Amino acid sequence: MTTSKLFQLFLFLLFSGLTFLSYQHERQSLIAQADITLNQYASHIKQHKQWQGSGEALYNTLKQDYNFQFFQYIDKSDSSNNFTKGLLVPKDKADLTELFTLESPHTQALDAGRLQVKLSNVLAIDHTVAQFKNHLMIIWTTFLLISLTHLLLSMRQRKSIHYISVYIENLANLSFDAIEQSRIKGEYKGIGLMLEKSKQRLKAKIDEFDAAHEKLSKTAFQDPITGFATRALFTEKLDEIGKIERKEQGILVVIRATELTTINQMHGRKAGDDYLARIAHEIRRAFNDKPHALCYRISTADFAIVIAELSIKQAVTIAEGIKTAFIVYQQQVGTASIAHIGLVPYLQDSDPVSLMTLSDTAVSIAQTLGPNSYHVQEKLTGGELFGESRWKVAINDLLRRKAIKFYVQAIRPCRNDVESYRELLSRFYNSQGKLLPTTTVIAMAERHGMSEEIDKLVVLNTMRILLDYPNLSGLIGINISPASATNKAFVAWLKNILTRQRQIAARLVFEVNESGMQTNLSATYHFINELHSVGSRISIERFGLGFTSFKFFKEVRPDFIKLDHSYTQGISQDPHNKFFVKMIIDIARKLSIRVIATGVEKQEDQLIMEQLLVDGLQGYYIAQPTPFMQEDKLKSLA
Repeated sequence: MTTSKLFQLFLFLLFSGLTFLSYQHERQSLIAQADITLNQYASHIKQHKQWQGSGEALYNTLKQDYNFQFFQYIDKSDSSNNFTKGLLVPKDKADLTELFTLESPHTQALDAGRLQVKLSNVLAIDHTVAQFKNHLMIIWTTFLLISLTHLLLSMRQRKSIHYISVYIENLANLSFDAIEQSRIKGEYKGIGLMLEKSKQRLKAKIDEFDAAHEKLSKTAFQDPITGFATRALFTEKLDEIGKIERKEQGILVVIRATELTTINQMHGRKAGDDYLARIAHEIRRAFNDKPHALCYRISTADFAIVIAELSIKQAVTIAEGIKTAFIVYQQQVGTASIAHIGLVPYLQDSDPVSLMTLSDTAVSIAQTLGPNSYHVQEKLTGGELFGESRWKVAINDLLRRKAIKFYVQAIRPCRNDVESYRELLSRFYNSQGKLLPTTTVIAMAERHGMSEEIDKLVVLNTMRILLDYPNLSGLIGINISPASATNKAFVAWLKNILTRQRQIAARLVFEVNESGMQTNLSATYHFINELHSVGSRISIERFGLGFTSFKFFKEVRPDFIKLDHSYTQGISQDPHNKFFVKMIIDIARKLSIRVIATGVEKQEDQLIMEQLLVDGLQGYYIAQPTPFMQEDKLKSLA
């Protein structure tokens, strides 16, 4: 209800109250006057107590002083003296007289008879009604005058409010017309002045924003994670470098965050963002004394820094500092590496495409030199290998040298009837013994059709360990690429060597990514059936991400499924995850399939997974991957 309507209601209630008070006052006055007249009559009639004669004569005597509504005299002995005059019940009353109905009855015993009367209050009532009507006229005329005045003022205010609201709406549409102060009257004049000031301030702010927007459009957008400029501005900078009229030389540094995919998979995207932010922090520290250094994030995992007027020697010194910082960070997070650095000098009118080719070559070579390495690529002479070609050579080299090491991560069983299970994680190293980025090695091997050779290297080395150390207990899990698992030739080779070592085959669990297996379900059935025939077991990794996940339950029948880490992380705050995981566990248990929860990094995640009755737990909170040293095999895996 609006203020205006509330005020009208208040006025009505107030004047209704005044009307009621006036009525009460007039009625009380009338009653008091009638009581006085009745008392006077009662005293007067006592003087005629010994009356003898007709009742009419008595009536004529008394009416000189009193008005009677009803008069009745009853003689005790002579009925001829009886007399009755008037009405006991008055006629219907008009208009407001009904509100002041009042009776004044009196009965008096005389010596010769009994007198019963009702004094008439008509004159008093008429006077009271007249008085009350005057009061009503005054009260409600005042009400009407106040209401009309309020209505007129409200209409005036509404006009001002309407004008103000329309003006504010126009301000929102960035219309800055002059304010018509004549249309803002009374108490709203102050609002008009404030609107004028607000309009001027808003216009000034918009002018500032326009200027800032124009300035931003000339620079670049900012990456929200690292605070660096994005690829758009980097492309503009490369175009500037390529212009003939520019006289500039310096160094282009490209840093590749090679562990981003692994961290995202193992710890989630929040950890991946923290990892990128830490790399950006180390880059800022390294170039803190180079205010002219321009930093960019040019792709998901690549950073670029352009530093004008910097020599190769100075750039190498900076790269050494960044490498040292990366090594410290690597020791903190326990990854195989942090990032690799490529350095490329540029001159004026350098071709942008050539610069990017050189930088990609420099980073690719750095990746083959070991963790956190850097490489300077000044030019392409035609003799060097770069990009993917260099990786093909590096993978052939590690296959020839059998350059593989293993890390081991335990999977904790949640019940006594679940067998001990450990996963071997493959790591590859170059000719200097430095580790290569595993994700990149696997990706490049698949791209060049060499993943089967990598998988054979993993299988043969795992079997050699189990043959050399027969006392090692429990199941051993190794990863096989989906490309190898769905290749019939590889499956035939694998079955052949496992048939000759069945006691070893029974100890092995071959882990394959679910998404890769879904692309060729018939080949997947063949792979699982063949390995089951020699006693080996199958585990489906990253389970739950594919649309055909439940088809694996019914038809593929693996021995283990490893839930994708996204189902574990944050499960304590996600009831939908709990429901889905519980449903998977219930179905798997009916099919005698073990369920392993991965990515367990917090105690609350472990407790909830245990409550949901998973069969095993894997993650950094349970056990971190540790190097599998030859001299420690019995101690660490027995």
